[in-house]
Amino acid sequence: MQPDNLISLKDDMIAFIAGHGMRRLNGYVTEEVPTVVFEDDSIDAWKDFVEHAKAAGAPFVTMSEVILEKADIVLLLDQIREHAFPDDASEELDDAEYLVNHVGKVGYLQLGFAHQGVMFIFEIATDWYDSFQSLMDIVSDFGSIVVDDHDE
Repeated sequence: MQPDNLISLKDDMIAFIAGHGMRRLNGYVTEEVPTVVFEDDSIDAWKDFVEHAKAAGAPFVTMSEVILEKADIVLLLDQIREHAFPDDASEELDDAEYLVNHVGKVGYLQLGFAHQGVMFIFEIATDWYDSFQSLMDIVSDFGSIVVDDHDE
């Protein structure tokens, strides 16, 4: 189980990377880039990932974080209210309102390194961040629903 704020993990990662004589580059690896996702369920899997980066001769590791902002929740709530029928999205509204408890917290971390034209990445997220992402997906699905009223 992950803590609800990954800030101390981020600090540990920064120190560990520096301790291995590597540099950090603030950057997010997008889905458009050929990637391999590092999969390991152990608590210290990120340490193994950094050691793989060093063994591969990577001069730096990319690092990205997501901190939940109040504006993110306001936007999410507005979009849920805008796209939902009255009383249709009460569960989604409750879930989005609950996220206020996590404003200012780090919910997602990504590490990455390049090797032979491929980005290797390690990702970790809190449960509340996964819920936030699910709600964002629901909202984006609302926007893609097409109503065919051509016959009217």
